[in-house]
Amino acid sequence: MHIHETLFSIGLLIIGAKLLEGVFKRFGLNSIIAYAAAGVILGPLTGIVETGPETEIIFGLGIFVFFFLIGLEELDIKGFISAIKGRLFLAATVSVVISMAVSLAVTTDLFFDLDLGLTFTQALGLASVLSLSSLGLVAKVLIDEGKLKERDGVQIFTAVIIAELMALFVFGFAISEHAVGRGETLNLLDVATLIGQMIGFAIVIWFFSTKILPKLIEWLHRFLQVPQLSFGILLGGLLVVVYGAEEVGLHGSIGALLFGAALSILPFQVRHDIMPGMNGAAEGFFVPLFFASAGLHLSFDFTVLPVVTIIVLTFVPLIGKFVASVIGAYAARLDAPFATASGLMAKGVAEIALLLLLFQTGAIDKSLFSLLVLVMFAYILITPVAISRAIKRIKPAVDAPTSDEIPPSLYRFALEGIKVNDIIDPARTYPDQSLTVRAFTEQWLLPEQQDYVVVDRANNHQLAGIVSISMLRYLPRHEWDTTTLTQTLRHNTPTATTEDYVEDALQTMTENSITILPVIDPETNQFIGSIASHEVLEMVVEEAQGH
Repeated sequence: MHIHETLFSIGLLIIGAKLLEGVFKRFGLNSIIAYAAAGVILGPLTGIVETGPETEIIFGLGIFVFFFLIGLEELDIKGFISAIKGRLFLAATVSVVISMAVSLAVTTDLFFDLDLGLTFTQALGLASVLSLSSLGLVAKVLIDEGKLKERDGVQIFTAVIIAELMALFVFGFAISEHAVGRGETLNLLDVATLIGQMIGFAIVIWFFSTKILPKLIEWLHRFLQVPQLSFGILLGGLLVVVYGAEEVGLHGSIGALLFGAALSILPFQVRHDIMPGMNGAAEGFFVPLFFASAGLHLSFDFTVLPVVTIIVLTFVPLIGKFVASVIGAYAARLDAPFATASGLMAKGVAEIALLLLLFQTGAIDKSLFSLLVLVMFAYILITPVAISRAIKRIKPAVDAPTSDEIPPSLYRFALEGIKVNDIIDPARTYPDQSLTVRAFTEQWLLPEQQDYVVVDRANNHQLAGIVSISMLRYLPRHEWDTTTLTQTLRHNTPTATTEDYVEDALQTMTENSITILPVIDPETNQFIGSIASHEVLEMVVEEAQGH
């Protein structure tokens, strides 16, 4: 295929995908279905567009950008780690393990031989796709129903985070170069080696993305006046990470996913600067092309499969996942077990992307790919309705979730674009640093507050620092009458400005182990108030209740 023919094909796919997206949205249909439909129309139906090595390279870039965005916008590693010891971890683990076991029963010949011809690692990769839960779809349904910030909504959200990450980890293991190359001979040593490589690569990417890259971008911005500098560095960095992943035996898409997940904890301001360019490139070019390529590969070849195979692959994983999700939710004694189980059933566009990866790596053939993509389209259309109905049956929450129960990624959905200036109360009063500890504890303590901003009233109410109740506990009671707050203040008090995003303020609190943050005027550098984590939580809950 000549270069001008490649450009013609790509141009038609982009135009067709975006036009159909507009048409499909009028009927409430997912944009991904529109992109795939454009590929079907321009490919199998009319034969106008054909694929070749050149187009496959561009489609491959779409894969990496798409998985980078999943990691950046959906994955919540901190939420996963914080929930490991809780009941939600048990519910999600049971759901994934049983669901994957059921899917393995039909994708291998261990119990039912459907003659799919898959090696164990290929079957494991396919089973992980069939066991995956979609955080993006669940979050959208919870937002639409006004449940995202209620206790039960947070429970569903967190359970899906855990299930999604576990299934993605298994998928990344299954499609790694070394696992695929070993086929049926994979032993415990091979498994341990592969897991070690994945964890090691993730640690390196995580360290570079969170400790080095932000400082590098800040330094370059200070000395170089280049438009879209952050966007260019991150896009180039994405391709370098993909190369590194392939070199250590992981699939490039898993590297892109890990890179995006690591960057998800960057300051909101940095992500706010890069996302317009990244989203523009992704939504206008890479993602439509990527899913249009799924349509190009769709065919009616699946109709030659035995009827039993079609029925089993369509319904057994579905039933298995539902039963597994119900068992997990009830075994963990969750407050809203059926709604949580319904949330774990969520399927989204990531599954289609993973199926396309399996097809491109030769793990599944065109007939199996076409059948399962159509099944996933049905999931995308049906599961939001089912989840919505299950969520509506939840009784109104009596109490709000605590800040410890809310995973960090939920704040990204709830606080998008909100600045400190939008919620600060400038009329609030603060204790003076000359107060004794005894007078402070008698006059200022609040049950929900652990940290307090202290001012210097003799110096025009300027910021003096922060005092923490946890530190006062180490002060002997007989010294409370003679010790002033000045002697108990934290040193190097972090601050926020009115123009900072609330999400960044919360991240600063987390990094400094405090629950309140002084706010200063960005122009005069004068202290004007404070923002507390429990106040942000109350605002999130009130917004949800008023939705």
